[in-house]
Amino acid sequence: MKVALLAIAPVIICLLAVSAIFSAAETALTGASRGRMHQLERDGDRAARRVNRLISDRETMIGSVLLGNNLINILASALVTEVLTKTIPGGLGVALATGLMTVLVLVFAEVLPKTLAINRTDDVARALSAPTQFVVWLFGPVVFAVQFFVRKMLSPFGVNIDMETEVLAAHEEIRGAVEFHHSEGLVESRDRRMLGGVLDLAEMDVSQVMVHRKSIGMLDIDLPPRDIVNEALAAPYTRLPLYKDDPENIVGLLHAKDLLSALANSEGGVDALDIAAIAGEPWFIPDTTNLKDQLNAFLKRRNHFALVVDEYGALQGLVTLEDILEEIVGEIEDEHDLAVEGLRRQPDGSVIVDGEVAVRDLNRAMDWDLPDDQAVTIAGLVIHEAQAIPEPGQVFIFHGHRFQIAGRQRNQITSLRVSPRLETEEE
Repeated sequence: MKVALLAIAPVIICLLAVSAIFSAAETALTGASRGRMHQLERDGDRAARRVNRLISDRETMIGSVLLGNNLINILASALVTEVLTKTIPGGLGVALATGLMTVLVLVFAEVLPKTLAINRTDDVARALSAPTQFVVWLFGPVVFAVQFFVRKMLSPFGVNIDMETEVLAAHEEIRGAVEFHHSEGLVESRDRRMLGGVLDLAEMDVSQVMVHRKSIGMLDIDLPPRDIVNEALAAPYTRLPLYKDDPENIVGLLHAKDLLSALANSEGGVDALDIAAIAGEPWFIPDTTNLKDQLNAFLKRRNHFALVVDEYGALQGLVTLEDILEEIVGEIEDEHDLAVEGLRRQPDGSVIVDGEVAVRDLNRAMDWDLPDDQAVTIAGLVIHEAQAIPEPGQVFIFHGHRFQIAGRQRNQITSLRVSPRLETEEE
């Protein structure tokens, strides 16, 4: 038996070495950093280019590696079994061969190479990219046929998998990476919110960040020029919509810089100003425009101010470039901004919140995760969840937080007390 085992030992060692390479390649290539590989490829690294090519069709790559690995392991096991069954009669030879190959494959062809690949993922992936590429070329057609067969077998059960289906969308992969590194303490909360804000732009509409029409500062174009100038100077904004007869009827947009320029060049003084001639054309956009498209539109038109209307053309609010940027970097304030007392922290850890405070602003301030896809304001969130307009004093528990209605005027919730997340409450 010893002579027979020694005779095939070199072959078994070679087969286990090849199997170890397959195992290390599978682990390294599936765990390689896409970001680092793309950067290395841009720097001219040919191995990184091969890694990116393999990762781009991950299913075929994994299938080819697994096919090769299984072939090698089965061949090694068959050789050892053949030798031992000839030297040891009965079932003992099979049992001994099974036990021996299980230990050898587990230690030297699985655990050892995969441990190395996990600890040096990117380096191992680059080193093994060339042999893996050859294996994919060799076994690719077989793997494709197997994939096609598997899909056909699953389709009668309602499992329809497209050949180009991605397991994880790129945005969600980035978001998951940010959340993971934040939980590990490698990404600060502010950076996490900024990166998340960038990813959210395409998923949010302007209606979620706009200033509601009730809060818009606007001027009546029919007022005397002196009154318009005084109101414009008293306003904390540089751009003010002008309406005629009805606040819904916006006819122009007055810019403080244009007003000052007209004042400087006016020979008849303030009362001789032609406000209509100074005003610019208002820009109307639908309330379904997503923030990413609107940001691009602001940059393209070099305009920072747009009025939001619904499908019937009714004014809903206004949105500025600053509103969109604040979704990324947080609140932007200058010396002319009005201090809005919308959130007041309490000694017990709860907060008194004005009903018109945006859910996203509350989440940013308190590092909470209240949903903002069904309602823009905190009052809207409570009304949506309660399916009614609550009375003062009523208490609700939604999404792990306790909401107490503190004030209401007519049909509007004016203030609420919101507790921190109740860890003992079940979602």
